[in-house]
Amino acid sequence: MQPLQCDVLVIGAGAAGLAAAVTAAHHGQQVIIAEKATHLGGTSAWSGGWLWIPRNPLAVAEGIVEAGDAPERYLRAQTHVSELDARQRAFLHHGPEMAAFFQRHTAVQFQSGSRMPDMHAGDGSAHGGRSLCALPYDGRRLGPWLRKLRPPLDIVSLAGMGIAGGADMTAFFNATRSPKAAMHVGRRLLRHGRDLLLHRRGQQLVNGNALVARLLRSALDLGVTVLTGKAATRLLGSGRVGGAQFADGQVIHARRGVVLACGGFPHDRQRIAQLVPHAPQGHQHYSAAPRENTGDGLRLGEQAGGQVHSCGAHAGAWAPVSQVPRRDGSHGHFPHLVDRAKPGFIAVRSDGRRFANEADCYHDFMNALFAATPQGEPAQAWLICDHAAQRRYGIGWAKPFPFPTGIYQRCGYLHKGDSLAQLAQRCGIDAAQLQCTVAAFNQHAAQGLDPVYGRGVSAYNRAQGEPLHGPNPSLRPLLNGPFYAVKLLPGSLGTFAGLATDAAARVLNEQAQPIPGLYAVGNDMHSVMGGHYPSGGITLGPGMTFGYIAGKALSSSGAGLPDLLHPLPAPFNAV
Repeated sequence: MQPLQCDVLVIGAGAAGLAAAVTAAHHGQQVIIAEKATHLGGTSAWSGGWLWIPRNPLAVAEGIVEAGDAPERYLRAQTHVSELDARQRAFLHHGPEMAAFFQRHTAVQFQSGSRMPDMHAGDGSAHGGRSLCALPYDGRRLGPWLRKLRPPLDIVSLAGMGIAGGADMTAFFNATRSPKAAMHVGRRLLRHGRDLLLHRRGQQLVNGNALVARLLRSALDLGVTVLTGKAATRLLGSGRVGGAQFADGQVIHARRGVVLACGGFPHDRQRIAQLVPHAPQGHQHYSAAPRENTGDGLRLGEQAGGQVHSCGAHAGAWAPVSQVPRRDGSHGHFPHLVDRAKPGFIAVRSDGRRFANEADCYHDFMNALFAATPQGEPAQAWLICDHAAQRRYGIGWAKPFPFPTGIYQRCGYLHKGDSLAQLAQRCGIDAAQLQCTVAAFNQHAAQGLDPVYGRGVSAYNRAQGEPLHGPNPSLRPLLNGPFYAVKLLPGSLGTFAGLATDAAARVLNEQAQPIPGLYAVGNDMHSVMGGHYPSGGITLGPGMTFGYIAGKALSSSGAGLPDLLHPLPAPFNAV
């Protein structure tokens, strides 16, 4: 097989890798993307597609101007540091620049999440203006490349149709209550049905699918060579990384360097056993990330002398998942990101007691479960709802009206009981304690209160709830049966621990010196959040920002690199 030549080789085709490729190609570099999977997009294509970028240009255009050093104060408070390090400052400084670059020069166009609050209240937090999401995209603009785009996660989508957060999802939840919502849903379903007949997949792309599609279109427009089914086995070079060898025998030489963007290690059992306390054997963790994400980038970086940094608070972005049985005997992992916060839901352990604010972010919810689980017991819980809640919102993979619940019960996914006692007996939950827990919960929820965990108090809780429900968008009693339950297991949306890098995304060796020609971005790069989860979009926001930084650094011939590493102002001034 003939070796290939390029200036920049990007290994991995998620949003971070694509951002690096597009940036380098825009600045005149010959770029090759090598993706291990047969489909492009990685975890990014399955995600909600949100980026956390404080002071982004869309927010500024809407008149949302951050006061003083609020983003810096929030990040310091959330990551528990007295001063931000160089990478964190680089992220805050270059994030708005990255968003403006893609808006001006590429097919990537964003919409503002001006009403999306930070996940936690406190010093420097904001009720909106820090989030971006890709605008929906017409998949026909990708032409034959659409077949290479990873489809939405089947167990979350509706027959392969992605549903966007915000107004789109609200319409689906209210289709039986509002003629306007019903019309919106009807149009979406009709278009999707037509697309399936004509194209065998949906063409109206939303969320992370739209983000990856826009990045892919941008890369193709700039002449980037995109290869799939290319699993890298080792890096090439002596003293400087200058390419990679692949499992199929292909060798690709890269004159300027290599970017690792392989998606972290969510399915690397050996690394999970080393870094994830609740999975000491490596198999008690159920990630919702694609199966191909097996830690390739970390291993490649270590071969070149890189160091995996694992001293953050948490090694992964934890999320509760439920196991969905597939026809071939395997299981999919449904991430419970939305349903827990809706009125009519409650979560308990097998002892029948609540352990967390169900409307808090998925990462916090799981940390509460870990803390409540006695040593030696598996970290498991049950998500429970009443009949009205299941019919309106669904529960996990068990979809709402008009879908029947029988199919989910027969395969063992969904548990049903005419009473709470019967449900408890079928799930192995302490029945007497569950009835006491629900009775106490109901008494206060009827008034819109949760004196135990404060559910619905924070702006984030309220945003995750049902805006048409009062007095608390996230709370109501569990009233009439039948009642339903789904078992929750410890999972993740991705991993935080990764290769140590500097503020220019260069991989560092044991002496904390950059390895010439080697960069890491996305989940292959140790998270700038230090294992914490301050807000939605803290994976894709830094991922694309450092992809942009790496792309510029690889295009600079050294001339632009000092600007990327120059000490940044702290505190930041308002735009």
